[in-house]
Parts: sequence; structure tokens; C-alpha cells
Amino acid sequence: MSEWTMSNNGKSPAARSDDRQDVPAGAGSADLRLWVRLLACAKIGEKHLRRRFEDNFETTLPRFDVLAALYAAPDGLRMSELSKALLVSNGNVTVVVRQLQDRGHVEAQVNPADRRSAIVRLTPTGKARFLELAEAHYGWVGDLLDGVPEDQKTLLVTALGELRAKMARNDRQ
Repeated sequence: MSEWTMSNNGKSPAARSDDRQDVPAGAGSADLRLWVRLLACAKIGEKHLRRRFEDNFETTLPRFDVLAALYAAPDGLRMSELSKALLVSNGNVTVVVRQLQDRGHVEAQVNPADRRSAIVRLTPTGKARFLELAEAHYGWVGDLLDGVPEDQKTLLVTALGELRAKMARNDRQ
């Protein structure tokens, strides 16, 4: 084993020898390899979906994401709830919501409980558009994952669900 072997049960890199100071901490660690692979998979999938939405529907992945979040909340969401659900800033959500309003896909109404905020919800046209986009999205994701055995998909879903929960707990600390 080299000085780059993980110590402390894989939690931190072992000490570097003086002749290896030019190698970054954690180089080759399981944590960094996992992180890079997760990012690579996400980027490949996102690029594929962005291109397909643009080419086939002249829309964007962020618009689809907003429609999906609103479809899951039939009573609508406050803008702050929408940005939290999508993990993006209020400013980014505002731009996308305005684009969707211009297309007649969403409507914003003053929140009766707090007149300083608005509730955004799908219009019937927006719901129909989302269902059309969701069907295509499902097919494209299927194309991306074609050839991955079902048992591996199930294992990945379980493992990544656990990882997400652990990461969320660690983020709150």
C-alpha cells in the first residue's frame, strides 16, 4: 500500500510524504471518484435532456422542471417554495415563471394569506403541455438508461436515496 491509501476507514487521506506534495489531498479516494462519477452522469443526462427539449419542443429543461414541480402541487406554490423545491434562486425561478406565464402555462395570483407573495399554479394549457413533455422526458431517460439491468437500477435507486439522505443530514450540520 502507498502513502495514498485511505486511513481512518476511508474518511480522510493518509499523510503525504514530502515528495508527493504536488498531489492534491484525497487524490484517488473513493469519495472523490464517486463524486466525479455522479457529476459526470448528471452532466451527460442533463445535456441529453436539454438538447432534446430544445430540438423537439423549443423549450428548456428549467421550464420543464417548473412545470413538473407545479404539477406535483395542484394547489400551487409560493415562489419561495418553488425555488426551494428546485434548489435554485428566487431570481432564476422568477425568470422562468414569467416565460411560462407569457406562454399561458402558469398563472400567478396574490396569496390571500400574505398579500406580498404570489401563488403560482399550472393553467389547463400548462398541465397539458407538462403531460406532453413528461411523456417525451420519460422516453429520453429510458434511452439514457437502456441496457442497465433492472436489478442494478433498483440497487442504484436505493443506494442513491440513502446517499441523498446522508448528504442532507450532513449539510444541516
